Amino acid sequence: MAEAGIARLLTGQWRQAAALLAACLALWAVFLALALGIGGEAMHGLMQLMMPMSAQWSVASAGMVFVMWSVMMAAMMLPSALPMALTFAALDRGQETGGNRLVGFVAAYLAVWCGFSLGATLLQWWLQGLGLISAAGASTSAWLAGGLLVAAGAMQFSRLKQACLAKCRTPLGFLMTEWREGAAGAARMGLRHGVFCLGCCGALMLLPFVAGTMNIWWMALLTAIVAVEKLAPRAVRFSQVLGLTLLAGGVGVLGAQVLA
Repeated sequence: MAEAGIARLLTGQWRQAAALLAACLALWAVFLALALGIGGEAMHGLMQLMMPMSAQWSVASAGMVFVMWSVMMAAMMLPSALPMALTFAALDRGQETGGNRLVGFVAAYLAVWCGFSLGATLLQWWLQGLGLISAAGASTSAWLAGGLLVAAGAMQFSRLKQACLAKCRTPLGFLMTEWREGAAGAARMGLRHGVFCLGCCGALMLLPFVAGTMNIWWMALLTAIVAVEKLAPRAVRFSQVLGLTLLAGGVGVLGAQVLA
């Protein structure tokens, strides 16, 4: 019933859908350009700033690492937020509020992930100072990699994860209970959605440190995992299998380190 209701709401939302899809593609294009150094010497120079060779980061390097994380998080998380954003746009049109508040809603949602990116930047700096990750943001420690996998796997079975994921999986229910009028109301709803999204995906978004923050294939895999977990019908079993897989992988890495 809920899925049918959302389908009716989204009828005629092709302009908003096209704009959001274009934004997703643009974000991925920017991330790929940064990760691969596409765009000549200038882009290559930015890529070097994003991979400081020591923990003595310059202000420019810190800024570029933050930009890299922000673009990466936006590119990875916005696709799975499309149903929520489009449902918001449909309800907003139905309420005849007299304006399109979709931009404010999406911007507030992404602001949450920019905040996460700031924390991830500081964490990357700290871990590099401890010698636990490389310049490319990849773990050089089996203890760190295994610990991150185990933590993310355990999080899959937590009440916090399930409560936040339930909010992300039911756009119509979330918006009907959280609805606010005005531009500030749209921003508040976007922030609330971002917080719930962070609660269900934050642990997974620390896994770039396992294979490297510049590892494009690893980022694509995590993006697909998040999308399936949030958007696929009856994805509860997928979440459980994912949790067991992460736990098994983490225990395997830690066990190999103990036996080495």
